[in-house]
Amino acid sequence: MKIPASCCHFSFDLWLTLIRSNPAFKAKRNALFKSFFAIGKPLEEVARVIRHHDILANKISEITGQHIHAERIYCQVLHELKVNVNELSRQEIVNFQAAADQLFMHYKPVLINSSIRSCFQAIKAAGKTISILSNTAFINGVILRKLLDHYELSALISFQLYSDETGFSKPAAGAFDLVFRHATAIRPLNKTDILHIGDNPAADYQGAINYGFKAMLI
Repeated sequence: MKIPASCCHFSFDLWLTLIRSNPAFKAKRNALFKSFFAIGKPLEEVARVIRHHDILANKISEITGQHIHAERIYCQVLHELKVNVNELSRQEIVNFQAAADQLFMHYKPVLINSSIRSCFQAIKAAGKTISILSNTAFINGVILRKLLDHYELSALISFQLYSDETGFSKPAAGAFDLVFRHATAIRPLNKTDILHIGDNPAADYQGAINYGFKAMLI
């Protein structure tokens, strides 16, 4: 990853920019979902519906700029799979999420590139700062912070912003405004001193450009 020397702060997307999913995780999560809620549909159908609502929620978040919480997505999935959501308690959803989070940390995502840590170290050694700006769906910021701890990246990152915590989803200006506020709390910066790096042309690249940041698509 070649980092422009002219920038003072580097804002990174997370998924498919720094990490990618462990292929085993989603299959295990889908099987857990089916058994946990005693769903009578075939596992293939459960997987299809979860995937459909994951993609849909992500697109709605990008269009509206507002985060959609995992609990709501799970309820929509269960409803489509003919589970009576009127008989569900919020605690059941919370308990499932906790079990899914344990699976996630067992079948951890992997770093896109083994040189990411050394790249971050070089940025920090140059007196520059780093942050994370990520839209989330089924995996919340609390768990993603644990993942970055595991890869020994957290100490190199000045702050992390996740949509389930901020309420803003990229490409909304509000998401990038939070980056600017946090970065300028560290030291004075102009918007053009900040480079946002991500894989999504709309959410990452165009969102950052529209706000006034520099942007890099990978």
